[in-house]
Amino acid sequence: MTILVIAEHDNKVVAPATLNTVAAAAKIGGDIHVLVAGQGASAVADAAAKIAGVSKVLLADNAAYAHQLPENVAPLVAELGAGYSHILAAATSNGKNILPRVAAQLDVDQISEIISVESADTFKRPIYAGNAIATVQSTAAVKVITVRATGFDPVAAEGGSAAVEAVSAAHDAGTSSFVGEELAKSDRPELTAAKIVVSGGRGMQNGDNFKHLYALADKLGAAVGASRAAVDAGFVPNDMQVGQTGKIVAPQLYIAVGISGAIQHLAGMKDSKVIVAINKDEEAPIFQVADYGLVADLFEAVPELEKLV
Repeated sequence: MTILVIAEHDNKVVAPATLNTVAAAAKIGGDIHVLVAGQGASAVADAAAKIAGVSKVLLADNAAYAHQLPENVAPLVAELGAGYSHILAAATSNGKNILPRVAAQLDVDQISEIISVESADTFKRPIYAGNAIATVQSTAAVKVITVRATGFDPVAAEGGSAAVEAVSAAHDAGTSSFVGEELAKSDRPELTAAKIVVSGGRGMQNGDNFKHLYALADKLGAAVGASRAAVDAGFVPNDMQVGQTGKIVAPQLYIAVGISGAIQHLAGMKDSKVIVAINKDEEAPIFQVADYGLVADLFEAVPELEKLV
């Protein structure tokens, strides 16, 4: 049994979610190969070769994969993946964009966002916004799976010594082209990788009031997130959204400020190790999942908390 893991990267470094995906592959068992598809990505392949548990790295270095357009990467993965028992990718925007196409080309079903491996053909995944956990068994010849990174502790980034093998196949579908990208820059940690997350909700009242959360986050070395209500109200950009339709996080500490605790939001953060909620409504649903709750006016509590840090 051999498993192909699709590396998440930016042609420079391996994204942390790849380590969680390799951890899921290790629980399935068997040899683990990692595919690095990009351009000028030899440094990524070398880093992937050092990941604990990886036995081989496949490097597809070609201009067609420079921006990892799914129309080009999916045929490559399908071509290589036909010889594997499992194909895994992190349930990121990239993984969700590529693997459904791969499953369609291989004519198999996809299992999405697994959080547990029961056996080589049986997995657990959340449904109904995380309110129920489905146990899914697949009889497909090739099991195509996206992995929810928060469900698996990452493997060590160092310690492996896999061989790097070049892949000459180049697929350029010609149906899409890369135009440009605008990246949000911040000195704070990336939301999905941060150990501490401070999030604000509708209770923040407006975007200017998020300055209280930014000040607290800077002292804690935390990332700043938001509920869908805050994003929809225009308080903050949508790349800060935590929830079922936003980013899934599971930090060591999650501080929810002025967030009521709608199901959509809880689905994105309830796996956090410690949850602290600050809300003036003592009946807010967020308190049902919080380890520590403070019923108080956030505009008094957050500045006080910042002074104590």
